Order: sequence, then C-alpha cells, then structure tokens
Amino acid sequence: MFEGEDTKALRVLVTRPALDAQHWVQSLHNNGFLAEALPLIEIAPLTQAADVEALDQIWRTIESYSALMFVSSNAVSHFWCSKEAVDQSIRARPAIKDVATTVRFLAPGPGTAAALRAAGVPQGQIDAPPLDAAQFDSDALWQVVAGQDWAGRRVLIVRGQSLRGQSGADSDSQPHPPGRDWLAQKWLAAGATVDFVSVYERRSPHLSATQISRAQSAAADGAVWLFSSSEAVANLLAQAGLAGVDWALARAIATHPRIAQAARAAGWGVVVESRPALDDIVMCLRSIESRHS
Repeated sequence: MFEGEDTKALRVLVTRPALDAQHWVQSLHNNGFLAEALPLIEIAPLTQAADVEALDQIWRTIESYSALMFVSSNAVSHFWCSKEAVDQSIRARPAIKDVATTVRFLAPGPGTAAALRAAGVPQGQIDAPPLDAAQFDSDALWQVVAGQDWAGRRVLIVRGQSLRGQSGADSDSQPHPPGRDWLAQKWLAAGATVDFVSVYERRSPHLSATQISRAQSAAADGAVWLFSSSEAVANLLAQAGLAGVDWALARAIATHPRIAQAARAAGWGVVVESRPALDDIVMCLRSIESRHS
C-alpha cells in the first residue's frame, strides 16, 4: 500500500507482466486509484536452443530485411538483450546503427515506439499509428504502412513464444493472434516475404496462496481488473485455486475488443473496452467509479 493513499479509492488489479505492472501501478496510484499488481503472464528469456539459434541467425542477416515489426515493448527489449551469448548481443547492437537509415522499424502503438527510441532507433525510422488512433493494433499499423512499396521486400515480425508452442503478442490478441496473421497476409499480398522470430517466452504464472485469495476476493469486491491480453484471462482461469469461481460480479477494463470478448466469455459481468493509453484507462476508471459511488 502506498503511503497516504485513500483506502476508499477504486481498487484496480493490473495483470500485465511484472515489470510493466510496476509502472502502471505507480501511474494509476498517481491518479488516485488503489492499484496493485497481479501479473498473469511471466516474461522470460528463451530457453530452447533452436529458438536462440534462430535469433542469432536473424542478427547475422539483419541487413537483408527492409522492415522489422515489433509486437510490443517486451519484443523490443528482448530482441537486443535476451540472447544466450551476451557477447553476440553486444556485437550485434552496432548493426542497428548501420542499417537504421534503410530499415523501417514498425510498432503497433506508442509504448512499443517509445521502447524503440530508447533502444537507439531514430524517430524518423519508426512507423506507428498516430497517438489519436482509435486503437493500437495490427490493423492501425497497416493503415500507416499500406501505401509503401512492399514488392520484393523482406519483413521480420519480432514476437514472443508461449511455452505451449503458440506465438503471439503480449498486448492486444490471443495466442496465434489473428492480428499478426492478418498483417502477415497483407504483406504477402503486397509482394513481401514475411519471417517470424521469437525473442522471449511467455509463461503462465504460479500464483501464491495470497494471490489466489486476492483474485477470489476481486471476483466480487468491486475491484476492476485491467486486462491487456486475452492470454492473461486464460492464465487466470487455469489456476487450480480458482476453479469454480463465479465472475458474474467481476468488473474489468480490456484494452482491445478481442480481450474484452475473452473476458466476457470467461464470465465477467462488466467489461468496458478502452484504448490502452493511460489517459483513456483513467477516464474509464473514473466513469466506473462515478457510476458505482
């Protein structure tokens, strides 16, 4: 609990991976909410030798790509950092500076774009939906880049790998995400060649007894679940200690229509859709707070 916080404020459960959740908890606290982290996806470096070798091979041929599309900020950070051989990563970093004038770096939203800038990618080489876009996803990104000449060009989609063998995004879709597959099909239809590479693993967490108890309470105590991934919903329901929980009184904010659909299908009684930007989520929380105060 933060010092001096209002114990009557609306409680919010942030289900993002742990590092992302810390930032959101602090930001929501600064806006007057009782935010707490309940990470429902674990992000970890690659463990399969074949995946590590595939990533290393990408670095050795990086200059052959015309565009690198990153599904999330985690994809950006792990693309540079989650290699088995640290010296390989260090040697590869200068390659980005060498190819930055010819390669386009693509992001589905502002968080990923910010991570690219932090990694040293020039703003002028980043394509992303505008900040006022209705949604931050593959569809919004394609609207930005569809007019480019993709014939004969190679595109790399950088993403995570589920331990269940399913690859996808962290933030806006289900495993085997239709958004990513749809975007790849768009590029193929435009004459491009599309490759995929996994740069980290997504895992279902093992919630502690305290976390299970908190989740059980949040099913009916008025707390608002903040879901930024439908995989997080699935991981929550898969917890043995939550079998049989009735979510009919539970409330949630979902940052994409597919996530909202997953929460409703899981039984959440109130699901509000929101853009993933902080201001939009705060606005949704204010609305929920005013309706139930």
